[in-house]
This record gives sequence, C-alpha cells and structure tokens, in this order.
Amino acid sequence: MRAIIQRVKQASVEVDKKIVGSINHGLLIFLGVTHDDTETDVDYLVKKILNMRIFEDAEGKMNHSLLDFDYELLSVSQFTLHANTKKGNRPSFTDSAKPKQAESLYIYFNERVKKAGIHLETGVFAAMMDVSLINDGPVTISLDSKNK
Repeated sequence: MRAIIQRVKQASVEVDKKIVGSINHGLLIFLGVTHDDTETDVDYLVKKILNMRIFEDAEGKMNHSLLDFDYELLSVSQFTLHANTKKGNRPSFTDSAKPKQAESLYIYFNERVKKAGIHLETGVFAAMMDVSLINDGPVTISLDSKNK
C-alpha cells in the first residue's frame, strides 16, 4: 500500500462540481492499494502517518505530528500510485488492487483514522475527482507499507 502525504494549509475534493470533502490545516493523503495489501498494511500506514513529525514547533523544526494539533486529514483513493511505467509510454495499472478490495481497504483506512480522533474528510471512491490544495512548505512524503 502506498501513501503520498502532503502537508497542507487547505485542501478540497470536488466531484461533479460539488465539494465532497474539505479541510483546513492538516494532511492530504493519496492512498493506493495493490493486490496483496491487507489490513496489516493499513494499520502500519495509519500509525506512521498519524505519528509522523512533519509539523513545525515554535523553533521551526518538524517535531510535531498530526496528533499534537487539532488538524484535519483529507483521504483520497488513488489507484494510479501503483502505475508500472517500465514498458512504453502508457502506464499499466495491473499492480493496482481490484476495486472491491481497494474500496474495502480504503474504508478501513478511513475508519482507523476516525478511531484515532482525527477529523476526517474523504473523496469519493472510484469517482473522477478534482483535488485542490495549498501545500504547506511544500512538504510531500511518500510511504510504502512494503518498505517497513
């Protein structure tokens, strides 16, 4: 399972010209599921994301996590994170999980974030989405549950 973490001042997701999720200061997470991912991969990523010290302290050092503040999280499912670009110029998505499995793990991810007490907003699974954000920093970090 892969996650792209972006520290944001604000972010929103629009589907059919309607905002379906919006946050202020916090994290925008793009989540990609592959065919051999399980709830264990989700648990690892949720723990890592919520505890990652990427918010600045009073001295400007990244010493605080999302759990240290009343910040929010916007979760967006993105199967293209598992694109294979080795052959040709058109990406292959055969490494991405089938929709039923991916949606199940995406929902589980979101439930785990909520259970931690984080205000959560989401995109719409498998929808064509317009994502807007103001990246804070910019700070963008990539995580893969297979690289523990």
